[in-house]
Amino acid sequence: MQITKSEVKDLKAVLTMTMEPADYQEAVNKELRQLRQKANIPGFRPGMVPIGLVKKMYGKGVMAEVINREIGVKLSEYLEKEKLNILGDPLPNEELTPKVDFDNQDTFTFAFDIALAPEFDAKLNGKNKLTHYTITVTDEMVEKQLQSYAERFGEYVEADDVKEGDVLKGVLTEQKEGGIVKENAILNPQYIKLKTQQKKFYGAKKGDVITFNPMKAFDSEVEVASLLDIKKEEAAELKSNFTFELKGITRHEAAKIDGELFAKVFGENNVKDEKDFRAQIRKEIEENMAEDTKYKFGLDAKEAIMKKMEKVTFPEDFLRRWVKATNEKITDEELERDFPKMIEQLKWSLAKDQLMKQFDIKVEKEDVEAYAKEVAKMQFMQYGLMHVDEQYLTNFANEMLKKEDQLRGLVERVAENKIFEALKGVAKIEEKTISHEDFGKLFN
Repeated sequence: MQITKSEVKDLKAVLTMTMEPADYQEAVNKELRQLRQKANIPGFRPGMVPIGLVKKMYGKGVMAEVINREIGVKLSEYLEKEKLNILGDPLPNEELTPKVDFDNQDTFTFAFDIALAPEFDAKLNGKNKLTHYTITVTDEMVEKQLQSYAERFGEYVEADDVKEGDVLKGVLTEQKEGGIVKENAILNPQYIKLKTQQKKFYGAKKGDVITFNPMKAFDSEVEVASLLDIKKEEAAELKSNFTFELKGITRHEAAKIDGELFAKVFGENNVKDEKDFRAQIRKEIEENMAEDTKYKFGLDAKEAIMKKMEKVTFPEDFLRRWVKATNEKITDEELERDFPKMIEQLKWSLAKDQLMKQFDIKVEKEDVEAYAKEVAKMQFMQYGLMHVDEQYLTNFANEMLKKEDQLRGLVERVAENKIFEALKGVAKIEEKTISHEDFGKLFN
C-alpha cells in the first residue's frame, strides 16, 4: 500500500492512498472462508458450500468491508509513523477520489483531506509576570465563621415573648361576618414589609390577640395567599383586618460556645478550648482561601498562555467541514454561533498538550482519585457538612469516577492544576498579600 502526501498549503494537505490486491486479498479470503463455515444455503450441508459460490454471493460486500477497515488502519499507522499532528480526522476528498467499481477494479485510489496543527510556542518564561495572592484571614472573619457554626448547630426553643426572627403559630380570623378563619397559621413578623404593622407583633406574648391588615403588612398577593391558604386572585380583593391569636412562639437559639459545639464541628477530642476552636477555624479559612487563590492563579496563568496564542491561525474551512461531518445535527446557524468558542477551546487544548510535554506531566490514576475526593469534600462543605467521614468521601468520589463525562472533566482539571503548578518554576512570580474584600474585586 502506498500513501503520498501533497505539499502542505495553509496548514492543509491531501493524502492519496493506493490499495492493490496484495493489500487486502488475504483478509478478504480469510473472511470468505469464515463465512463459508457459517453460511446456510439450501442444498448444502453447513461448512460444505463451495467457496466459489460464497465468493459470488458475498465477495463484493466482503471486499468493500475489508477495504474500508484497512483504510482506517493504514491511515492511523501512517499518521503515527510520520508524526503528523493533525486537527480532527482525515476527511474524504470526493473530487480527487476516482469512482470505485468493485466489479471491474482490483486497484483502488482514495484521497483524504487533512489539516495540520499550527506551529506555536505556549511556554512561559521569566518575562511573564504572574501574581500569587495570599488572603489575610482577619479576627472578624474568624468570629463570623464561629457565629455561623453556632447558628448552624443551634436549636429551636419555645419562647415567652416575640422577638425579631421568631416564628409564630396561631389562629387568623378575618374581621367580618363569615370571613376567613385559618387554624394553625404560621407567621414570621420579620418578613412584614410595613414597619407599623410589624411592630404590633414584637413584644407580644402567648394568648395575646394582634389586629393587623395582611395586604398592608405584606403588600404581596402571593405572600398573603400563602399565609391564608387562598388563591392569589382572592388575596388581591382582600381589604379586611385580621386578628392573630398567638398560640406559640418558636425561636432559634445559637449553640453555646462549648465542648459540645467543638465536637460537632471538628470531631471528638480535637479541640481543647475556645482559643483552640478559633485557631482551628482560622486554619480552615486559610485552607479555603488557599484554594481560592489557587483558582485565581490558574485563571491568570491561562490568560497569559492564551495571550501567546492570540495570533495562531487555523484552517477554519476544514474545521467547519469536520464539525459538520462529525455532528450531523448541528445547524449552520449553531456552527457559526459556537465556532469562535470552539477555536478558543482548540487553542487551549493544543497549548495544554505542549506544556504537558514541556514539563513531562503525566496524570496518574491516583491523582484523579485524590482530586475527586477533594471535589466531593468541597461539595459537602457547600451544604454545611464540614467533616465528612473519609470512607464516605471515597465512596462518593468513586461514584463520580464511574461517569465518563465527570471522569473526563476531572482528568482535565488535574492536568491543568499540574501545569499551573509547574509554571511557578519558570514564570516570574510576585507574592502579594491581599484582603478578602480586595481579592473579591479582582474578579470584577
